[in-house]
Amino acid sequence: MTRTDTPVVVPSATGAVPVPPRAAVARLVVLARQLVSFGSIGAVCFVIDLGVYNLLRATVMPDGPIAAKIVSAVVSTAVAWIGNRFITFRAERQTGRRETLREGLLFAVTNLIGLGIAAACLFVSHYVLGFTSTLADNVAGNGVGLVLGTAFRFAAYKALVFRSTDAHAKELAE
Repeated sequence: MTRTDTPVVVPSATGAVPVPPRAAVARLVVLARQLVSFGSIGAVCFVIDLGVYNLLRATVMPDGPIAAKIVSAVVSTAVAWIGNRFITFRAERQTGRRETLREGLLFAVTNLIGLGIAAACLFVSHYVLGFTSTLADNVAGNGVGLVLGTAFRFAAYKALVFRSTDAHAKELAE
């Protein structure tokens, strides 16, 4: 254990308060920045998804809501992958054709699972619990489902999708 890993105890009026080591604080700062970046990219992609969907419905796909939604989801997912790859997880991403393909495939699978989480929340609310109003569907699918799916995505991106070779080497050494 190094000296920077040892917690420091700072006296206070209510008793001794342990101060976290510098490395732990640095990790929390990095995590906070990633969460803000991830959330910002997600918000931008939500607007892209909504905008592309409505643009397609108003122009070339007026009678194709499902096709328009698929196209808008693919476009927003591609933007999310690029944004998260080059901004949020830029330090963890790998380079090379094979690694990039692996990341892209894992990103797509992760997003499908996240979509499944939101759909499952909607299914349970609508068909199991019997909450069938538009408001209830929106709360279940776009509220609860979106939050749970987003939490899953962030954890999966961090643990599986954007993993540097250093992370792999450190894991094998332990």
